[in-house]
Amino acid sequence: MLQAFKDHITTKLSFLSGSKLLIACSGGLDSVVLIALCRLINLEFDIAHCNFNLRGKESDEDEKFVKALADYIHATFLITSFDTSSYANKQNISIQMAARELRYDWFKELALEHQFDYILTAHHADDNLETFLINLSRGTGIEGLTGIPEVNDIFVRPLLPFSRDQILEFAKKSKLEWREDSSNSSTKYLRNAIRHKVVPELKLVNPQFLQNFMTTLEHLKQSNEFIKSQVFRLKNELFEIRETDCIKIPIHRLREFGNPRTCLYFLLKPYGFKAWDDIEQMIVAQSGKQVFSETHRLVKDRAYLLLSPIIEDISDRTYKISEAESMLMIPSGTLKFKIVEEISEVDLKTIYVDKEKLKYPLSVRKWKEGDYFYPLGMKGKKKLSKYFKDEKLSLLAKERVWLLCSGKEIVWIINYRADNRFKIMPQTKQLLKITIT
Repeated sequence: MLQAFKDHITTKLSFLSGSKLLIACSGGLDSVVLIALCRLINLEFDIAHCNFNLRGKESDEDEKFVKALADYIHATFLITSFDTSSYANKQNISIQMAARELRYDWFKELALEHQFDYILTAHHADDNLETFLINLSRGTGIEGLTGIPEVNDIFVRPLLPFSRDQILEFAKKSKLEWREDSSNSSTKYLRNAIRHKVVPELKLVNPQFLQNFMTTLEHLKQSNEFIKSQVFRLKNELFEIRETDCIKIPIHRLREFGNPRTCLYFLLKPYGFKAWDDIEQMIVAQSGKQVFSETHRLVKDRAYLLLSPIIEDISDRTYKISEAESMLMIPSGTLKFKIVEEISEVDLKTIYVDKEKLKYPLSVRKWKEGDYFYPLGMKGKKKLSKYFKDEKLSLLAKERVWLLCSGKEIVWIINYRADNRFKIMPQTKQLLKITIT
């Protein structure tokens, strides 16, 4: 196994040589073998151990064992201790999930504090099989069937190509010592139940099951990479980014691909959506229907689906600016006020008004139903809702509209249209230039 491990590092993980490494060691068989192998091929590393305080004296003995191992090979030893049960209760998660979150958060902290390039864990081929079966039993997409990644950011798993039997054989031949975790024999946890009851039966039916699984896993990874490339192409064809933080998906183009539900699954899964039946129905739903994930929302707007991040509700917020101030920061940008001698450039981000017609303090607020203004260059008033409809503003675009007001009167629909009541006249004495940047 030593030669196979060395070849694997040389061909697939050569970046580990010369890097600053940390090996996570529980004291069990797998991590002890990983340390032995890395030492034999002359990788330099420190050792980290987590005491989860779940097995009383046994947990403390594990800690002593790993410290003694680190001392024996002259490796720096890093240790932490967790109240795992308390954390699990507070977070309302399982003990196993709590232990995972705690240790990986700590590993990331160590990487920052000590400038480790990579953190090595001792996951192997049987762990990969167990993870595959767990995900399969819970229901998953293809990504959940591609196994544990060998390299995931700073985390590297050099033993993934090797089986538990190979690791055990190496440990016995090398006369290594390790700690046995008594909780591993319990079948009350799903992983342990699969390890002790399901996997042995599969291997009994087919002695080559693990090797065949690893071959299948490689095919699934290749298929997943192909799907990712097609999803990337699909995004380039369907995603239209025409508004800040908003992606427009044309429904008629979506239908052209023949299976809108599947397309939407791959397009929207990265944004945390799960209600696929509701999302599919949006294609034929009336405008205004919405579906939410924890971070994003999808809105039906006429011939489009609009994807945007969920932002803080600031519909009731009002900003004030006094006559003495020349700048005001609002969510959509920075308003600037300047007295000028003449009108120069005019665009959607710049207006000129008669300063003497303004009532201070000016205010900036969100629009609401019933608001109206007198569009510059037109006679009479117009409701904002009608103006937005005529301008074909999407639901999301309307939500982002801010109004600059003088008292109860609208001076400017910011980024869109000024009000006729404040326009520059021949008798105007003070020209006020207002811009948004």
